[in-house]
Parts: sequence; C-alpha cells; structure tokens
Amino acid sequence: MNSAHSTPDPVPLFVDLDGTLIKTDLLAESALRLLKKSPLSLFACLAWLIRGGKAGLKAEIARRVGLDASLLPLQNDFVEFLRNEASAGRSLYLATASDLQLAEPVANRLGFFTGLLASTPGHNLKGAHKLEAILAKTSGGPFDYAGNAHADMPVWAAARQVLVVNPDPGVAAAAQARFNVKQVFEDRPRNLQTWLRAIRLHQWLKNLLLFVPLLTAHAFTGTALMTLVLGFTAFGCVASGTYLLNDLLDLDSDRRHPRKSKRPFAAGDISPVFGLLAMLVLLATGLALAATLSIAFFLSTLAYLVLTLSYSLYFKAYVLIDVLLLAGLYTVRIIAGALAIGVSVSSWLLAFSIFVFLNLALIKRCSELKTLESQARTSTSGRDYRLADLGILSSMGVAAGYISVLVLALYVDNPDVRTAYSHPFLLWLLCPFMMYWVSRLWIKTSRGEMNDDPLLYSLRDRASWIIFLAMGLTTLLAI
Repeated sequence: MNSAHSTPDPVPLFVDLDGTLIKTDLLAESALRLLKKSPLSLFACLAWLIRGGKAGLKAEIARRVGLDASLLPLQNDFVEFLRNEASAGRSLYLATASDLQLAEPVANRLGFFTGLLASTPGHNLKGAHKLEAILAKTSGGPFDYAGNAHADMPVWAAARQVLVVNPDPGVAAAAQARFNVKQVFEDRPRNLQTWLRAIRLHQWLKNLLLFVPLLTAHAFTGTALMTLVLGFTAFGCVASGTYLLNDLLDLDSDRRHPRKSKRPFAAGDISPVFGLLAMLVLLATGLALAATLSIAFFLSTLAYLVLTLSYSLYFKAYVLIDVLLLAGLYTVRIIAGALAIGVSVSSWLLAFSIFVFLNLALIKRCSELKTLESQARTSTSGRDYRLADLGILSSMGVAAGYISVLVLALYVDNPDVRTAYSHPFLLWLLCPFMMYWVSRLWIKTSRGEMNDDPLLYSLRDRASWIIFLAMGLTTLLAI
C-alpha cells in the first residue's frame, strides 16, 4: 500500500535496516564475505567478539570488507511507502544495529532519510539501546517505528504506531496483540518450495552416480541397493549444505547474474542467518548417515565435503583449477558408491569419468561466458574467466568429451569385456550414442541454449533421455 498526506505527519518514522528495509542481514553478509576472503579470519572474529563484544565485532568486520549497497535486495513495497512519506515532508530516520560503516551507504543509496542511527565501536544499537537513541533524537517525543524481529519489541512498546515488515516467525502476531500496528508489509515467500530451491533438491539427481559401480560391477543385490539409497541420502544432505554455503559466499556475483539473481539468498527470500543454520543441520545429518554405512564411505563423503569447501572458499576463483575440481567432485561420487558396496573401481571407469565430467565442467563455464556475451560484458564476477577464453575453453571441452568416447571404445575392445558380457559386440553401439550426446551439448552451448548446469539440462532434455535409455538398453542386451 502507498501512503500520501496533504500535510506531513509531524511524528518522525524510524526504520530498521536488516530484514526490514533490506531483505538480508548486513552482519551475516559482511562476515561471509570476510570468511570467503580469508577463511582463517573465523578465529579473528572470535577474538574480536570476546574483546569488543558484538559492536566491536561488527566494526572490525566492517573495516575489512565493503558491501555494494546498490545490489542489496530491498523490500520494494515498503521502500515505495517510505518514498511517499518523504515526498510528503515526513522526517525519516534509519535506525539500525548494523555498523555505521555498512549502514551509511544504504542510506545514501535511497537518499530520503533525514538522519542515521547505527552501531559504533563499543555501542551496539539494538533493542533497549536503540530505544534510548531514538528517544534522545526525539527529545522524548512521539515516534513511529518499522521493524521485523523480536529484538524490536522494546522499541515498538514505546512507539505511537508500529509498522511490521517481513516479520520473523511469530513476530507479526505478537506485535498485533500488544501494539498499535498501522500496517504490515510482507513480500518474502514463506513456503517449502523456496527452501527446496535453496537446497537445490533437484541437484540430488547428480548423486545417482553413486549407483554406477552397482551397474558396472553387476552387483545387483537388495542389500547393496539399500546401502546406496542411504548413501544417496547422505551425499544429498552434504551436497545441499555445501550448495547453501556456496550461494551465501557468492551473493554479490549472483546478484549481478540474470538467472542467479533470482536464487533465494540473492533475492532476499531467505535470511542468510537461517541459511547458515540450515547448512549446519544438513551437513551434520549427511555425515551422521554416512558414518552409519562404513568408515570408508564416511571418509569419501568427508573428502567430498573438503573438496567442495576448498572449491567454494578458494579454488573457484582460479581459471582451469575450478573445472578440474568440479570434474573431481563428480568422480568422487562414483568412488564413494563403490566404497559403499565394497566393489573396486576399474581404471577404465575412472578414466572415462574424469574426461566426461571435465567435458561437462567446461560446458558449464562456456555457457556462463555465452551469457556474458549476450550482456556485452567481458569478464566474469568472482571467477578468473574472460570472454576471450570462450574459444579455447570450447576446444578443450570438445576434446575432453571425445576423449571420453575414445576411452569407452578402448574399454569395449578390452579382452576382459568379452568374458564379462555375453554379447560384447553390442557395446560398440554405446560409442555413437555417446558421440551424439557430447556433440549435441556443445552445439546447444555454442547457440547459447545451455543453462548453468549441463547435467541437469540433460536430465530435462528429451533427446538426452532417449540417448540414456538407448545406452542402458544396449548394455542390458549385452549382458
């Protein structure tokens, strides 16, 4: 709703920042940026918190990192309401527990605030402390206040009117029961689908790679199948936890991306604080499930987690190293599946996996560069790739894809295959199927029709499904 007055409301309106004016938390975002810049700074944060309290922690983090205020997601309906109030001549103040160094650029971005109250070293402007600052600013006079959290209750208790914006669970009902609530603004989706998007449940399909050793070793038993189902769930939980962390560390670059800007954390649909809590729960659940299967499978899951964290925190920014790590993460899934059911992984399968997944990782990077090309940009944000790299990366990717076909052909011609299959000559059909699939993905990429994940694209692509089913049927007929 919009509000306009023929004469300005003489009562000033004080506006909270985190979760209210913006749909995120500046302390959480700045801490995550510092963690990405220097993972060991986690220990420094503990020291700053002990030495200077929460206000000191905020100040130290703000001194070391900066946030692009122009990218922060706003509560648009509420901002429009504030613009109308300011246009009518009402005094608006930004009153936030965030550090002054981070809050000031946000206030300057909007340009309609009369003044700013924020935390400074040694003084955390939250709850009762914020109320004291507001009463000092108004000389004890009446004021209105807009907030979103339980910490705002002491301020609301002294306010003339209350505005509730994107409230935390239970806050809206509590405020309406106790205070004079003028208006409630809510634009943050609160449904299961948002969380499923955040944890990328569809990405669990990648964990079907755990079942590959079951097929290649012909180890079809009920026990093995149930073991892999549990392993699939464990890897899914760990993967979802790492996806949450990856999105939280990539907020700035995601907000600059036409598709990734709609992800729940980048868009502000889920608070980064809740994201961090969900990440810890998922990781703990996944590792606990892995530990129930075997020590070997637990260690492989832990190795996957370490590789993913090293990718997210460090290696993602390094050209080529990132795609090699991505290929390795796919291959680790296959190794983990073999360890779960106690079968060996052949050198043929490892070689095939490395090249086919390197092919997919390079498709992913090339599709991102094609997106840059459509936006008339020359370099990626947060990664060391340039538009000029597109040609050489495409050549490398096509080569990796065709080498995977060559490895498959050499495997089919291996003498051991003749003893493992009743009709081994049928396996030669796998090679043209594979060549067509690899070629199709690269043609789609060159046309700019590939999304950010070629494996998921393939799982949604009708032609790819026909190829997968044909290859599966061919293998079954060959057994």
